[in-house]
Amino acid sequence: MAINRFPEEGGPGGPEAEEVPLRGYAVLTGTYLTATALFALGFRRSGRTLPARVPPWDVLLLGTATYKVSRLLARDKITSLVRAPFTRRTGTAGANEVMDEPRGHGLRRATGELLACPFCLAAWVGTSLVCGYAVAPRATRLAACGLSAVTVSDWLQYAWSATQERAEG
Repeated sequence: MAINRFPEEGGPGGPEAEEVPLRGYAVLTGTYLTATALFALGFRRSGRTLPARVPPWDVLLLGTATYKVSRLLARDKITSLVRAPFTRRTGTAGANEVMDEPRGHGLRRATGELLACPFCLAAWVGTSLVCGYAVAPRATRLAACGLSAVTVSDWLQYAWSATQERAEG
């Protein structure tokens, strides 16, 4: 499977064609699916049962935690060390966030695209949290609660800053 080129703008194969690392995407997708299948198989063999239902509050809690972890991995300055082999810094985005873009070719580029995108990471993080919830719901709820508290704190910081800016004119 060759690396396809899709134009950013204009017709096919235009001067600004962007590399699409299809093999890298295939490896990452295969990794995700394999990990999920191995978890499901291991869970089934353990004899555990899945919860009959997931309360809406747990869905909200896991969703908020997924948001925060995805954002921390993709945009936080401190987690740059995770992204650095696959991305390059392009700027800052306020609130201690940075903007990175993927670099390299093939799997390296595909991994950089994943790690620089909080929306892309959300599926991986959400799946991990749901797997944790299936195995250890109390511990996962506790961890998700801490991450959700940080998310609420972030929003309060933004609200305070906006209020302060308005007050100072």
